[in-house]
Amino acid sequence: MSLPGAPELSVVIPVYNEASGIAAVVAEWEAELDRLGLAAELQLYDDGSRDGSGETLAALAARSHRLVVRTHANRGHGPTILRGYREARGNWVAQADGDGEIPAAAFVSLWEARQGADFVLGVRQSRPQSPSRRLLSRGARLAARALAGAPIADVNCPFRLVRAPALHELLAAIPEDAAVPNVLLAALAVRRGLRWREVPVPFVGRRSGVSSLAAGKLLRLALRAVREVAGVARGRRR
Repeated sequence: MSLPGAPELSVVIPVYNEASGIAAVVAEWEAELDRLGLAAELQLYDDGSRDGSGETLAALAARSHRLVVRTHANRGHGPTILRGYREARGNWVAQADGDGEIPAAAFVSLWEARQGADFVLGVRQSRPQSPSRRLLSRGARLAARALAGAPIADVNCPFRLVRAPALHELLAAIPEDAAVPNVLLAALAVRRGLRWREVPVPFVGRRSGVSSLAAGKLLRLALRAVREVAGVARGRRR
């Protein structure tokens, strides 16, 4: 069911120190949404960037009706995504990252797969990973499988599409400060019997800059993913 006055789609994009590449990422998303003819908004969240990303986003928003830009003190990727999900107005809610590692042109594959589904999850193809990132991916995948009761190929993929009523139902079970909300949402969607699909998407690598996740931080994130999944499985929510 459509919400009165709501856009067809909201795209949530967290941004942290992406000043050199975010304009190109936004332009690609605008072009793709125009090509698909979607009444959509791009929700961009500057997560306390220190490189001028906020100023770049403000300038982009001033000349585009699609962009909704918000800035807050650094919270981290997970809490920033959660804010975006909770503020999304669209009948469908998508999430992508501001680094452009998955091109906006791949969104059509998710959009076309939405019929008869509540949740469409991208599966990154040909993605090179460092040992620490493989550890994070494996830990998240195993923890999510324990909660979901079924394997999910790329449980933490930041390229997904969710029907808004299903998303808000799932968010009620997610801790406010969750570091890995995408892992929890995917696992809960499967566990609760939502209609879900996985769609291959290309991985092209970030457009500029370097990842803020060092090996030590990735390890801590993997351990936290396990703890958060265990907490949600026990029905805890802070």
